[in-house]
Amino acid sequence: MLELGTTSLTIVGVIAGVAIVALVIAVLLRRQVLAADTGSPRMQEIAGAIEEGAQAYLRRQFRTLGIFAVVVFALLFLLPADMSVKIGRAIAFLFGAGFSAAIGYLGMSLAVRANVRVAAVASVPGGRSIGAGIAFRTGGVVGMSVVGLGLLGAAGVVLVYRGDAPAVLEGFGFGAALLAMFMRVGGGIFTKAADVGADLVGKVEQGIPEDDPRNAATIADNVGDNVGDCAGMAADLFESYAVVLVASLILGTAAMGEQGLVLPLIVTAVGAVVAALGVVITRVRGSESGLTAINRGFYISAVVGVVLAAIATLAYLPSSFGEIQGVSEELADHTGNPQLIVIAAVVVGIVLAGVILWLTGYFTGTTSKPTKHVAATSRTGAATVVLSGIGVGFSSAVYTAGIIAAAICAVFLIAGGSVWLALFLVALAGCGLLTTVGIIVAMDTFGPISDNAQGVAEMSGEVDEEGAQVLTDLDAVGNTTKAITKGIAIATAVLAATALFGSYADAVTHALAEISDAGQAMAGGVVGAMVTYEIISPITLVGVILGGATVFLFSGLAIDAVTRAAGAIVFEVRRQFREMPGIMTGQDRPDYARVVDICTKDSLRELATPGLLAAFAPIAVGFGLGVGPLAGFLAGTIGAGVLMAVFLANSGGAWDNAKKIVEDGHYGGKGSEAHAATVIGDTVGDPFKDTAGPAINPLIKVMNLVSLLIAPAVVQLSVPADTNHAVRISIAVVAAAIALGAVFVSRRRTGTVDTADDGASTDVPQPVES
Repeated sequence: MLELGTTSLTIVGVIAGVAIVALVIAVLLRRQVLAADTGSPRMQEIAGAIEEGAQAYLRRQFRTLGIFAVVVFALLFLLPADMSVKIGRAIAFLFGAGFSAAIGYLGMSLAVRANVRVAAVASVPGGRSIGAGIAFRTGGVVGMSVVGLGLLGAAGVVLVYRGDAPAVLEGFGFGAALLAMFMRVGGGIFTKAADVGADLVGKVEQGIPEDDPRNAATIADNVGDNVGDCAGMAADLFESYAVVLVASLILGTAAMGEQGLVLPLIVTAVGAVVAALGVVITRVRGSESGLTAINRGFYISAVVGVVLAAIATLAYLPSSFGEIQGVSEELADHTGNPQLIVIAAVVVGIVLAGVILWLTGYFTGTTSKPTKHVAATSRTGAATVVLSGIGVGFSSAVYTAGIIAAAICAVFLIAGGSVWLALFLVALAGCGLLTTVGIIVAMDTFGPISDNAQGVAEMSGEVDEEGAQVLTDLDAVGNTTKAITKGIAIATAVLAATALFGSYADAVTHALAEISDAGQAMAGGVVGAMVTYEIISPITLVGVILGGATVFLFSGLAIDAVTRAAGAIVFEVRRQFREMPGIMTGQDRPDYARVVDICTKDSLRELATPGLLAAFAPIAVGFGLGVGPLAGFLAGTIGAGVLMAVFLANSGGAWDNAKKIVEDGHYGGKGSEAHAATVIGDTVGDPFKDTAGPAINPLIKVMNLVSLLIAPAVVQLSVPADTNHAVRISIAVVAAAIALGAVFVSRRRTGTVDTADDGASTDVPQPVES
């Protein structure tokens, strides 16, 4: 077992201290946010209803996920490993899941208090700057918490388990990724069901504004922003942080021994400093766009991150691979300078984040050509809006995937052709990208807070025209920042998945070596083909096809779930307008709680199917086809996943901001046919950008981590023995039955749209002037 020296243990201890300081900074920032004005009693009442709905949803979701976590905790003990590692991995799984849930809850709980504060300052002098500052600092609280808990978890495991830390951290990353995926899917279904229902009935049928208090779905819509975008995305970025750390520690230990284990922690610790700096320096100056201020803060922080990471690397690593204690045989004779190689990899990661920030902003921003084109097509109807948005999504996916691929190629060239070093450097590039994660989380949280602030202001009716415009501008900025963070999240997912791919290969190699040492030989023929990585092997190509198909199936399940839940909301809101005509005149109060309850029940009911598919599909492929085809499965998942996630996120972002352009007065403005067309485009894009697209990020990592965990067992059961084959095939059949059974049940599940009476479904209220 790898032993850590006194110097390394001291450094890891200091890093744990940095993590605690990051959490203290988060507490201080939280106090600053809560010290702001809370607005009028009416504003506080509306914000209180949003907070109550969000708290109730997350409590019910955590009760549901708690059962699932206990089951997985028990199943981890069935995987081959030393008992101490099994216990540590299972406990680390619970900590990873708990930290992910805590980050999500923290993001939601503060956001629902910050929204009313942003709305309250919108009409005061300098309201744009003050409101943007409150929203960004709220995100800064979550960002510092992500950095603090991620570092604390990883450093704590290294201090306790030393050389066994990489194996134990597999559980930590798996717990974080699994919870994040569930929170992403559940929150995404909730928020988009409410959003689609509110838009279709309120805007299109009744002709009333988006956040009009007469719409029964408005509170649910604002609740959804918090449980989906705040809680879900915060958990997603935390698991990205955790999984990249896990992959880099595994590969670093294999490549550079003790120093390879500690180095990724040093690089990510730099992110704590960068995050604090980014929150402090991001200020809106005068009448400038909030996006300009956020971009400026990001790029300055990124440059500082490069400098600090370079200084730390130069101080910690020697200038020759031969001087590194415990370096692998392959790298011992490497002629490159490890200091410069590592710094270059970190720079690649940080530059990748900056390029994706710019590129995503270009494809989704309100001032960019692609989004303006989508808005212009509204003059010819909803169909052309949908088609143009799809075109933007497809194009942006190609550019983004190409940039990520170029970054991976650059890292490979930096490694001098060494595959194992290249994989470690890919993980370090991910660590470099995530030195900016604190600011990325702040950018993401900015979106739902500004959206909610606009809703609170409109429902209260207590913000003047100038203040309303300030909130509209902040909301448009928030749409772009949310799209940007989704682009960066998928880039992180690809880097993490590529690094985990290397970790998977390392696990398989060690498992095969153990079998060889025990005097057991692998057979040829079919069994031999199961452990080969030859891409020209038909069975490996089958794995590639199945991996890509799983991404499509997962996305389809998520969008179908939103369709069913949104249908229920549409019929409920229509019913309230029909049965309570006094709603439109203000005599009757809509039943907001009823819509929140429908969203909660439907989203939790739909939660299990995507999760079971993600967890059991790789088990079925691995035990059924072997470790070689499972590697192909992962490759197919990564390839299809990056393209699908970017397509869904950017097309949805373009549709959303195209609607904003029309609402600002272009092509007829609010209430025009062009506006109705962009609303349709926006409702199509809602489940794209906020449900299916973002959920692909944790999906990729969950399936990679499951594969990494089961790889030794798959190899052991691939040894030529009749009993082994029977067990292996039985496991594969059971896993496939669970995954496909969940899909079958989901497909047979009927929603309100399927069962509604024809007369009721056509009983649509006529538009009413607001």
